[in-house]
Amino acid sequence: MYLFLCIFFVYAFLGWCTEVSYAALVTGRFVNRGFLNGPVCPIYGFGAAVVLACLEPLAENLPLLFAGSVLLTSALEWLTGFLLEKLFHQRWWDYSDEPFNLNGYICLRFSLAWGLACLFVVKLLHPSVLLALRLLPKGVGSVLLALSGVVMAVDLAATLRTIAHINRSLGQIDELAEKIRQASNEFGENLAERVLDAAERGEEIRGELAERSESLREERAERREERLQRWAERQEELLQLHQRLRALMDAPVWGQQRLMTAFPKLRSLDHGQALERLRRRMDRFGH
Repeated sequence: MYLFLCIFFVYAFLGWCTEVSYAALVTGRFVNRGFLNGPVCPIYGFGAAVVLACLEPLAENLPLLFAGSVLLTSALEWLTGFLLEKLFHQRWWDYSDEPFNLNGYICLRFSLAWGLACLFVVKLLHPSVLLALRLLPKGVGSVLLALSGVVMAVDLAATLRTIAHINRSLGQIDELAEKIRQASNEFGENLAERVLDAAERGEEIRGELAERSESLREERAERREERLQRWAERQEELLQLHQRLRALMDAPVWGQQRLMTAFPKLRSLDHGQALERLRRRMDRFGH
């Protein structure tokens, strides 16, 4: 267990370094990739530990090692994407635009890349990692493992709290957006009623001139005043809803910007439009 945990944390850190380097090459800037805030990608640590435990005996058979690595890492990536989607109702990455993909969780190009990476790890990198771990006193290693475990647990709790906050905000954004649509429809209907009323006034005016009825003019004026009052109320309600929506999207949420940047293809299954609206707002104002 000691060796398994050491391997897990070492490769979780190295995996994070790999993700950051890849993002820097693609985007030209530093991006803190990964599910957690700290410099670790747990999927890499767990994947490396599983591959080494299952496939290290095949180290001398490169074709079999490569094939096994492709299958194991692909299965792990597919399972991770599936579980994250079911747990949080969000698609964290999506290979749907890649050829030979499976449900958008995995694709042939990256599966082959993981296979080559595992060859490098098993044949070249891991012997050096094992040597370093053997040189590290077990007491020191145990302390480092305990500290790393505590930090990761706190990081995980903070990340889950951020995701829960984001999901609540997305639900509120969708709710406000629906209220704005309803208020806009009512506002438009009232405006249409005023236009129709103005078009019908010709007949009323002719009737009024013919009858010269003061009571009719007063009744018509009262109706017009009521319509104007309802129209003004709807306009004020619509303005307040827009202000609440902007305040909600501009409210600072710790870790939200990092997650949105780390997973540029993040999609919400329940609140897709709200997430895209929030992403556009954040891109526009840089928060």
